[in-house]
Amino acid sequence: MSEADACMIIVRMLQDSKWNTPGGEGTINVRGEVSHDGGLKRADYVLYDKDNAPLCVLEAKNESKSPLTGKEQARGYANRLDCRFVILSNGISHYFWDLEQGNPTVIDVMPTQEQLELRKQKFNPSRQTTEEPDIDTDYIARTQFPDLCQHPDYIDPSLREEFLHKNKIRILRDYQLDAVKAVQRDVAAGKDRFLLEMATGTGKTLVSCAIMKMFLRLFNVRRILFLVDRIELESQAQKQFEEVLKNDFRSVVWKENQTDWQKAKIVVSTVQSFIRHNKYKKVFNPDDFDLVISDEAHRSLGRKSRKVFEYFIGFKLGLTATPKDYLKSVDIEDLAENHPKQLERRLQLDTYITFGCAGNDPTFRYSLKDGVRDKFLVNPKVYDARTKITTQLLSDQGYLFEGIDEYGNDTEVRFGKKDFEKRFFNNNTNKVWCETFFKKAMKDPYTGEIGKTLVFCVSQNHAARITQVLNVYASLIYPNHYNSDFAVQVTSDVEDASSMTTKFSNNTLNMHSNFDSNYRTSKTRACVTVGMMTTGYDCTDILNICMMRPVYSPSEFIQMKGRGTRICDFSDYWITDAEIPEISTSQKTKFFLFDFLGNYEFFEKTFKYDEVLKLPTMPNLTPEHPIEDEEISNDTTVVSVSPDYIDQIKEALISEGGMRIDKNLFRTFKKRVMIDETIRSLMRQRDIERAANYLENEVLDKPEEYFSVKKLGKALGIDRPVTIRELLDLAFGYINGLPSRTECIDEEFDKFDGLANIAETDFDNAKIVFEAYSIDKVFRQIVDRHEYVDLNTHPSGSAFLQLPADLKRKIPDYITNSGIDTVRLQDVG
Repeated sequence: MSEADACMIIVRMLQDSKWNTPGGEGTINVRGEVSHDGGLKRADYVLYDKDNAPLCVLEAKNESKSPLTGKEQARGYANRLDCRFVILSNGISHYFWDLEQGNPTVIDVMPTQEQLELRKQKFNPSRQTTEEPDIDTDYIARTQFPDLCQHPDYIDPSLREEFLHKNKIRILRDYQLDAVKAVQRDVAAGKDRFLLEMATGTGKTLVSCAIMKMFLRLFNVRRILFLVDRIELESQAQKQFEEVLKNDFRSVVWKENQTDWQKAKIVVSTVQSFIRHNKYKKVFNPDDFDLVISDEAHRSLGRKSRKVFEYFIGFKLGLTATPKDYLKSVDIEDLAENHPKQLERRLQLDTYITFGCAGNDPTFRYSLKDGVRDKFLVNPKVYDARTKITTQLLSDQGYLFEGIDEYGNDTEVRFGKKDFEKRFFNNNTNKVWCETFFKKAMKDPYTGEIGKTLVFCVSQNHAARITQVLNVYASLIYPNHYNSDFAVQVTSDVEDASSMTTKFSNNTLNMHSNFDSNYRTSKTRACVTVGMMTTGYDCTDILNICMMRPVYSPSEFIQMKGRGTRICDFSDYWITDAEIPEISTSQKTKFFLFDFLGNYEFFEKTFKYDEVLKLPTMPNLTPEHPIEDEEISNDTTVVSVSPDYIDQIKEALISEGGMRIDKNLFRTFKKRVMIDETIRSLMRQRDIERAANYLENEVLDKPEEYFSVKKLGKALGIDRPVTIRELLDLAFGYINGLPSRTECIDEEFDKFDGLANIAETDFDNAKIVFEAYSIDKVFRQIVDRHEYVDLNTHPSGSAFLQLPADLKRKIPDYITNSGIDTVRLQDVG
């Protein structure tokens, strides 16, 4: 791509952000500019404010160069033009740079004029570089418990620890204070983005409270947005903020149609609430939040959620135990030259890049190893339990099932571990797992009953089966004790599942254990889930983690295991004035990790941590109702009744061979085009049109291999027509996945909504009409001919008739005149 090609893309992106470029309509606010010192050098573009004063310099490079090579050149232009902002782009990768607030950061859309003007006017925080604020370990406790912090036992160092424990006063641990100080130093150094990489269970929420208090009091921050990606984490965070900061600041959970957020200093919300109907743009201004905190930042900043995060000007803070390092082991120069689109996606998704942490050095890091060393976290005792069947499932050869098919014929099918509870079902294996758990499970130190447990299953159906088996065993071992409340399924298809997670943490799920009315532990001992309680879930008295599903992502494994690493003193669960029985220890020193599918060994011995991370093939979805069931193959499915038993409880080497997915049609196609020198040469030149013509004439629809666009699209699982260009870009790595039909429609509708600013009451109907007019020929003809009586029998007719007159006109005009490729929005059937 030449610099001219890059400029064409840049102009299009500027227009999408409502800048008026030469040749367009309205007052021009984008143009080239000769430097003011009379020199001959010229900025590629200068963006002007509403008063026609220079606001931002945009420097363009060709695709072969990193945009950052123009950094100093653009800074020179900006200084001469008295511009605070710089944009660097090569048409593929784009950076925004506030010269007063830190380093260039990756963007995927151009900032609007309004955003830049608001940032210039309102984001000028005090840096507090001369005066040392009074931030110490009791920074929060002083206002949370002002009287207790004056007590002699609190002031006396020799008595303080016992006093804190007795009165449940939380002060900052040394490493937590170090985290706050690290952010403070970076603010003083002029930075506006920060990343805390802290192991699960090390108190990121308490640290957040101290940081929020610091920003609100010291750095001219008026209001803070705390974003989570699951609804159960929303209420959990708000409860902790209220508990810790209620004497300092008011916090609220933002819900639709709620206006009291304007009276609060801290607003907690799921990112999904802000995305829905583009609420973040319609309800809020870019300057409504001066600090945006992304909880579990490694996964909550996907394609759509990132738009919310970047919409607001001001400071940005990320919290995570497992940052995504998408530049690990990557040859950046090679990607920039040969796969620039892939590099762009890696830059956008990389957690360190998002928060301006060069060299993968976060603002502050505190690892699991650090926490165990300092006795703030505990490690598990692992039970790697293999049955006769799972031992074979985990082997190179897999498990050979021999039986009779539905036609009475002998059949043989091999299965690997990825097939368990997807293509291969054996309830006897589930029973053996549950029986093993009951025999080995860690017990509550006071009641002697099974310690609180999280069980992770393959799917929601699997979770239902495991819950049933656990309750049957509990009724046999503890007759008349639990009445089917021992285990509870907590998945997104279960009503009120989110509140169940909170009740389990608070020890009120199905009331209390009947061991002793003065001892507060949940009657329910096991929550059986798939993905709802993997991240951010705080339940310190967990004693058992059961992995009854294979795990392939190291960050997911760490998060699941991390639910048990928090320390706990079980004596805290007695009513204050109750007489506490004497036991050897009430302290949690370890937890048990039951691993029934070889995950621990895989990540300890087999997984290659230095390999390049694969980019996600679909948007990073972590919704309030998480995706729990993976797509099940249409291949042979077997329900086995073969007996099973524990074969071994020990560590064993697991080969990768049984876990590799078979090659598909597109992989064969990719190999074919990659070895074709003509196609390779044309793609290197980015001559897509000639490459597509060559592919169509010389490769597609030939009898030897019979690749067709339709078959390739189907093999990729795409539910709309794909183009030859898309197939080429995907094969050569210029893109890493093809958007679905729904995603294409959403993308086009978002563009329209940005122009039309649809009222919330009309949003759903407008989207229905937008889709119908784009893809339904009959609907389009009815609307174009104004034959509205026929809409009474059309599925989308009611939505159209309820729209205001301006939208009835704007939607057809936009789709007809904006150049939307409506063919790609069709359903392939």
